[in-house]
Order: sequence, then structure tokens, then C-alpha cells
Amino acid sequence: MNNLPAFEKHAKQEHKYTTCYMCACRCGVRVTLEDGKIRFVQGNPNHPVNRGVLCGKGNAAIMKQYSPAKLRAPLMRKPGSERGSGEFVEVSWEQAMDTLTQRLATIRADDPNKLAFFTGRDQMQALTGLWATQFGTLNWAAHGGFCSVNMAAAGLLTHGYSFWEFGEPDWEQTKYFMLWGVAEDHASNPIKIGLKKLKERGVKIVAINPVRTGYQAIADEWVPITPGGDGALALAFIHVLLSERRIDEEFLIRYTNLSWLVDDEGLFVRDSDGRPLAWCLENNVVMDAQKCDICPALVGEYTLADGRSVRTAMTLAMTQYLDESNSPEAMTAHCGVPAATIRRLARELANVAFSQPVVVNTPWIDSAGRQHESFVGRPVSMHAMRGVSAHSNGFQSCRAIHFLQALLGSMDCPGGHLAKPPYPKHPPAVPKPANRSASGQPLSAPPLGIPRGPEDLAVDAAGKPLRIDHAFSWDAPLSAHGAMHMVIANAARKNPYAIDTLMIFMANLAWNSSMNTDGTVAMLTAKEDNGDYTIPFIVVSDAFHSEMVNYADLVIPDTTYLERHDTISMLDRPISEPHAACDAIRAPVVEPQYNTRPWQEVLVELAGRLQFPVFTGENGAPRYADYKDFITRWEKAPGIGFLAGWRGENGDEPLRGAPNPDQWQRYIDNECFFREELPPSTRYFRFANRDYLQYAKRAGWTESDAPIVIELYSETLRKFQRAGEGMGEHVPPEEYQRRRLREYCRPLPFYYRPLEQARQDGDSYPFYAVTQRPMFMYHSWDSQNAWLRQIAADNHIHINRTRAAEMGIADDDWVWLSSRIGKVAARARCMDGVAADTVWTWNAIGKGAGAWGLAANANESVEGFLLNSLIGEWLPPVNDESPLSNSDPITGQAAWYDLRINITKMRAEEITALSHSSAFATLPNMAQENEKPLRYIAGSAVNLHRTFLDTLFRK
Repeated sequence: MNNLPAFEKHAKQEHKYTTCYMCACRCGVRVTLEDGKIRFVQGNPNHPVNRGVLCGKGNAAIMKQYSPAKLRAPLMRKPGSERGSGEFVEVSWEQAMDTLTQRLATIRADDPNKLAFFTGRDQMQALTGLWATQFGTLNWAAHGGFCSVNMAAAGLLTHGYSFWEFGEPDWEQTKYFMLWGVAEDHASNPIKIGLKKLKERGVKIVAINPVRTGYQAIADEWVPITPGGDGALALAFIHVLLSERRIDEEFLIRYTNLSWLVDDEGLFVRDSDGRPLAWCLENNVVMDAQKCDICPALVGEYTLADGRSVRTAMTLAMTQYLDESNSPEAMTAHCGVPAATIRRLARELANVAFSQPVVVNTPWIDSAGRQHESFVGRPVSMHAMRGVSAHSNGFQSCRAIHFLQALLGSMDCPGGHLAKPPYPKHPPAVPKPANRSASGQPLSAPPLGIPRGPEDLAVDAAGKPLRIDHAFSWDAPLSAHGAMHMVIANAARKNPYAIDTLMIFMANLAWNSSMNTDGTVAMLTAKEDNGDYTIPFIVVSDAFHSEMVNYADLVIPDTTYLERHDTISMLDRPISEPHAACDAIRAPVVEPQYNTRPWQEVLVELAGRLQFPVFTGENGAPRYADYKDFITRWEKAPGIGFLAGWRGENGDEPLRGAPNPDQWQRYIDNECFFREELPPSTRYFRFANRDYLQYAKRAGWTESDAPIVIELYSETLRKFQRAGEGMGEHVPPEEYQRRRLREYCRPLPFYYRPLEQARQDGDSYPFYAVTQRPMFMYHSWDSQNAWLRQIAADNHIHINRTRAAEMGIADDDWVWLSSRIGKVAARARCMDGVAADTVWTWNAIGKGAGAWGLAANANESVEGFLLNSLIGEWLPPVNDESPLSNSDPITGQAAWYDLRINITKMRAEEITALSHSSAFATLPNMAQENEKPLRYIAGSAVNLHRTFLDTLFRK
């Protein structure tokens, strides 16, 4: 066909690179612009995360950039209006910043903890955490407490890295892959690329999930598990492996602490220098457990010279896990998987691990100086996420999965689950959290971390919480990411104290990021007897008109990711590959569309105004001109900053070096990412790889080049359990707190029923109910995206087809979903790919009327619903307990997936009587969907004129 028309105006086009923010993957993108506007968005084929692959969300960035839901300017709540009405007046940036500066200055001078600063999926927690540390408030955290802190804390405490961003399956070499609770939005493009590789090689994929959608749909075997039963299944696998002695004993002896001796107190036996001891079988004496030239006993009980009885940690593990209570026949009642299936899967794992090793012929030296000619790996890999994590037993369930990996010897080895730089680190891999604050002073440590023992908790002399979210208290001692979901509830109760200002960035706490949504809204708008709001002042920064914006007193409008500079730092949530250290930036591809500013620029300016020490020069003036200047010049330690690429004065020092004034431009010239490949000898067994440990110390990733011991037996947990037994200097004041520590802080992983489920009548609420984020949307951000709304603009409750038929429910029937705290209306959808006792829906598609630039009668508001409205933030009370959050008792992880509900079909008159909430007011200068069509036209249509014969025969 000749004389084709011009499809693109290439002469008018330019290309810019940046990093996507349509989900948490942080893929590289190539943006084509025409006449200063976005023409289309593509994946960057050179980027380490996505290799050119881009999902529907990434392509739909155009509609996010030009969304009518974007905020236009700073806003103040209209004088005389009620909080929550959505009535605002536009103010200048000068007025907004002056108002915020004055309020924050007063708080900081009086009591910094009266500021509660909490951020959502912001991807810049290193900056917001530093800001909170400099302000001096303990009350800072990000979204992890209601997302996946169980997963992160379990991994960091066990072996110094975890699933999700800190590790990755060896897609190239694994021979058996097991997915645990991974919804289809998790890791998106990287997992899709990896699964494609597995399918091409014929690797068996086993999906453990109550729902078969997304990744589960392409698995070779789907295992429909009872929600909250993952730990039970993992422990049953462990029982089978131990019973049949299909374990990697050499791995356990060499790399874990299971050969260490434990005394009657449950603590490790140590010498006078604090070194753990093991029993040497050659000499029949105790010796330094970490010496390489001893032959330690893995199993055995012994008597020390001083008469104390001791046993190896493995002996305790075998006693626990070989008990019949952990057998497949016992655990099937808790996980819903038949005992025969459990035994078969356990044997499949062992067969691949021990009969099909992977050998990489690269010489390496272990931490003891021993030379090895090759890396030999157990090619079983796993990946786990929120389906395991978002239960109140999720922390111990995640630990059980890691214990299973260790028994198979499949940690950080060829074909196994690999760490990603800057991980692994020495457990628990993060510093202790701050537990004291003072007026006008920075904290002495970051607000978040992991306590090593009861002495590190953020409690006062009486044992009461010092943080508004009760993180690092006796109720949630290892809440490594805070407990964001409890901030509003505790602030409304003034427990442990009243706050002055709640500052929220990019977290929709009035809607899909809260439990008990109706109750949360009531708390946000609650007033004292004198008419003042119980939470006096609320600041919200967001790029869009979320539901939370309507409850603000001051709105700080953020930019979109295509309009700002940003860092994806190894100090934060890294994008590294297993064999390469990577980070990235965002650079503006377009100018801000409205009178908005990046939140990070606002924070840097506020830090200068408030004269934070790190942000203030010797003369009292701001040290940094802006965010870019801060990123360039600030150093965490000599040579270590937010960005690892092109450091040094000449930009020729990777990972560590002096600040480089041209660093931003070097990133832009390299398509906005940096990649430093690890030497081949450092790529596996990094917890005991001499070259890697030295490399990591030089790079500043670790403080020591000593071997990283995999802590399958947790002495940290045992210390908290002992406090529950009344032992030690620091003991909880309340008996219910001591009881919880005794029961849940066990040093070896174990199973217990999710807390809410154990306190509920299963007959009254027979269905487990879970949510998933759809692959085509991310949180609540994208259900206002015109292109993505064409895929789904409402959500259904998905019910097992057989169960639905028994209840007389068909597709699109209206039903009531009821829990112990309320009920919501929903339409039903029947399917085969869901466990019979489980129902599910998409998260965050339901919207508050009038929010997100949508019409008040948009499908999302009329036919969509929010399952959050049925989830109680408090557990049903028992006896002497104070109100306890509906969370994991160890980490404070929000127990989203512990929900149980009842379903009843609506009567005709109930459907007729359905009503909907009143709409939020339209924000100043913002058009709603029905006033301005949500569409984007990039150019004129190009028509092709072809002959009939050409249509038929042209190849």
C-alpha cells in the first residue's frame, strides 16, 4: 500500500523519560509530548523494573494528568461551614504556608507530639521520616501498618530482607513457584514478566489464595485456602518435611541459629563476651556457635558445666512441629486444604529442592574464608503478600513461610528467593524507634524501627503509649511501620492524649484507607461540648479531590508525578534487581497544570521556615534552596545520600561519594535511572558471602561485614514473651497485655485463629470477606480515570456459584452484606473461582458522591460500595481488656481480611427504598463529570483508503 498518510506529527513531538507512579512498581516510562501536551506514554525498554512492559494503568497516565479531579489551588474550609461539607475558599500559597508555619511552630515549641503526621503510599518515606524526626514528633508513620507490615517485619526479623520490594524469586532458574496470598495488583509488571518466563520454561506454579483471579488464573494448581489459614498450611508443610527428614541440615547448621543452645528461660546461652554457644559434637563441649571450625549439634539436649539444662533451638522446633497438632490432618480444619493435598505439595517442594539442584559455576568465598567452586541452589521459590499479611495472625504466618524456606535451603540461592540491594541486612535490619521527645528538639532516632526488647518500647513510666497510634506499645510491640489505621480513632478518644493537628499526605483515611468508614467520618467531624472540633485542625495534601480532602481545614494541592522531581531511593523503597543496585528519579515532563506544588517542596520549605537543624544554615537561613538542592547535597553519612548514582565531584563514583552538583542531570541523561551490577561472586548466599558483605559495608548498606545469621528462633520475641510472664525490668501494667505477650510473642512461628474470627459467632456470619485491588486500578486514585473506568465503574460481591444457587442469588441481584458493625448494599456476581466459604470484591471502586471530579450520580457512588464500612476498628471486647485495635497483636498490622459477614437477598421493596448519601460540594474552579466530559483527544482521526483487493490480499 503506497502513499500512507502521516499518523503522527513527529516534527512537533519530543520524548522525555521519568518513573511511573500509577502503582507501586515504579516502572520506567517514555513520554511523548506534542505541543507541550502528553501524546502517549510507553514503557522504557532499558529500565530495570519493567524492561519496556507497561500495563493499562501506566498507559492511562494521560487521563490522570488531565483528570478533572485534580486540585487547583490551596484551599481553606469556608468560614462558618461544617467540616465534611466540602465547602472551601481558595487562598494564596503565601497564606497557606504562613497558616501552616505558625501552627506548626507553636506545636513544636510546646509539645511536638501534638502533631500527628501520617502519609500514604507516598514512596518518599525517607524524606517524610526525616522531616518528622527533625520536627520532634513521635507521631509519624506511612501506609505500611495497614498494608504489609507483617510481611516486612517477619522477613527483616528473620533474615534481613522480605517478600515484595526487598526480595524477588529467581525467575530465570527456579523450578517450582508457590504464590501465597498475592493479588493481581502486586508487583504488576515485574511479576507478569517473571510469570511469563516460568510459563515458557514449564515451571509449575502453585497459587494459594481463596480467590482465583489474576495470577492465580494462570497457575497450574489453585489451592483455595481459608482466609487466615496460611500459617496453618505452612506449618503442616513443615510437619511433613520434618517427619520425612526432607530438610537441608547443612543450610540450617551453617546459616541459621537453630544449632544455638537455649536455656530454660528460652534465651540463648552466651559466653562472657555475649557470643552465642553451640554444642560441639567433636569435643562434647560448648563453643562459639559462629566459629567455622566446629561441628555443632543441630539436635540434642545437654547439661552445662554449671548444671544448667540446655537444648538446641532445632530441638525445640522439632518438638513443636512434630506434634500432631501441626499435622496435615489437624491443620486441614484451619486452612481448608485436604490433608492429602498438603502432603503431596510438601513432597513436591522437597523433590524439586533436593533432587533438582541448580549450579552456577562461579567461584565464591564464604564469610569464614572457605573457597567454593560454585553456587548450588535449591530451586524452589515463593512470593507472598497481603493475603497472608492482612490478618491478625499474619506476622507469625509470614514467619512460618520463612521457616519453610529455610528448611528447604531456598533462601538467596540460585533458583530460590533472592534479596535485592541494599538487602539483606543484619536482622532486624532497621534501627530502634525513638521513644522520647522534647519541646523544640529533634528526635534522637527515627520515629519508626524495630525494638530489640521491652526496654525499647515507646511507653511512659506507667506503661502507657507515647504515640497516638499506640505503635511500639505493649499492645503492638513490633509495629515497625506504625498503625496509621488507628490514628483517627485514638485521636478522637484522646488516647493517650489530645492532639492539635492531624497532617495527612496522600492517604484517603476518610474512605478506603480506614476501617469502619462511617464511624471514621463521625470521628473526623466530632465536636466538644463547647463546639470545637475534637481534632482541632486537619491538613490534607493530595493531588486529587479524594473523600479525605472534604474533611480538611487546610488543603495543600500536590502535583502529579509527571509534574515534579522525585527520588526512588535505596534509603527508602528500592527498585533494585537481585543482581544490581538500582534507584531512579522522576523529572517533570510537563509544567504543573494548576497552582500546585510538590509536597516534598512544601516540606523542605517548611523545614527551613521552622529552622530544623538539618535544614538550617549557620546564619539561621534555610540550608537548601529547594527539594532538588536538598537531594543533591544532604548526606545521611559521609558519601551516602538519597541517590546512589553518579556521586563524587565528577560523577564517577557509584553508590558512595561526595555530592555531585550535576547529579540530577546525569540521571535525566540516563533516562532517569541508575543501575550498578553486582560482581558475579557476590550474587548468592549473601548472608554469608565474604565479598558481598564487604561490598555492602563499603556501600553503606550495612554497618558490619560479619555474617548475617538467619534467626528462625527469635530471641527478640522471647524477650517480650518473658515480659508477659512477669520477668525482667520492664513488664506490662495490665494483665490482658501480659496475657497477649505470653500467647502471641512466641519465639518459633505458630498458628492461632485470627482474633476477630475467634471472637465471633461463625453461624451468624458464615462468610469470610476479602478485598482485592484490581490489576487495572491502584487504591482509590484510578477509579476516577476515564480510560480505566471503562473497564469497571462499579463493583460486585463475588460469591461461589454453588453457594449462591443454594441461597437463591443470581448475577446482579441486590443483596445485603452485614457484619457485627453494620450493613451495606451490593450487587452479586457468581463465579466458580472462589472458595465456597469466601466472598470478595474490588477495593476502593465505590466512591463518595461528588468526590474525585465524578458526577454525584456516577456508577461508583450509586452502584459501587466499600467493604471497609463493615470492618470494625476495634475487636469485640472480652472481659478485662481495654479496647483493642483489630490488628495483629505483635505488629499492629490492620486485620482487613479477618472480616466475616452474612449475605441476604434483598426484597423488592428494599431495592426500591435504597437511598444514597448526599454529595460533597464541588470544589472551587473544579468541574464535575456531568459538566465537562472525561475524554482526551490527542489529534485528528486519520483515515485509510484501501481497495477491496488490498484488504483481502495484502500481507
